[in-house]
Amino acid sequence: MSRTRIVIFQLKEIIYTAIFVGLGILLLILLFFMFWPGKGKESAGTTTTPSSVSGQSADTGSAKYIAGVYTSKLTLGDAKINLKVSLDQDRVKSVEVVNLKESVETMYPLIKPAVKEISDQLAQNVAPDQVVLSDDSPYTSQLILDTVCQVMNEAAAE
Repeated sequence: MSRTRIVIFQLKEIIYTAIFVGLGILLLILLFFMFWPGKGKESAGTTTTPSSVSGQSADTGSAKYIAGVYTSKLTLGDAKINLKVSLDQDRVKSVEVVNLKESVETMYPLIKPAVKEISDQLAQNVAPDQVVLSDDSPYTSQLILDTVCQVMNEAAAE
């Protein structure tokens, strides 16, 4: 006949086992969410949305752009910067930085001057390919100008 075996577990062993099993399950869930091919990252680094479109005339034959205020997100490293581009039917009225966080402004102190310089040149009807970039921050200025050009292309009148 078979003998009955009595197994004795200490409470400490059960608690340690439960903790390690819980950590293992948590690790598997974390790995699952980290590497699951779901939402994609922004590869271009910019997204554009029209905030308001106003002042459109029935005669769009001579208009270069659909007039309005457009916002675009520019990604610099981990920071996202919101640009507001105001367009008339034939020119860029202004380019502004919107809701710039203090931490981003500290990390990239030349953002505001670069945006202002580009905005001033575009407001004077300088073509985007002829905008003179700042010697202080040529790469940042080029990224800002590329984002503004993308907004201008998306707002172009058909």
